[in-house]
Amino acid sequence: MGSFSIWHWLIVLLIIVLIFGTKKLRNVGQDLGGAVKGFKDGMKEGTAGTAEKSAEAPPQQVTGQTIEGEVKEKTKS
Repeated sequence: MGSFSIWHWLIVLLIIVLIFGTKKLRNVGQDLGGAVKGFKDGMKEGTAGTAEKSAEAPPQQVTGQTIEGEVKEKTKS
């Protein structure tokens, strides 16, 4: 645990609990856990989505026409 003993860490933890309170710390922990779970689910969906896309036929390339020009004056319409 670094250069600090267990007693130092317990005192720091006690001060944090006194400052923020247990309810706020519990809410922060739940929010953090939900974010990690959502990230993991997103990563699973992302890898499953790329496997499905690679199995499908490759998309056709869309070609278009580029028109070059210059606006000389703005007209009211």
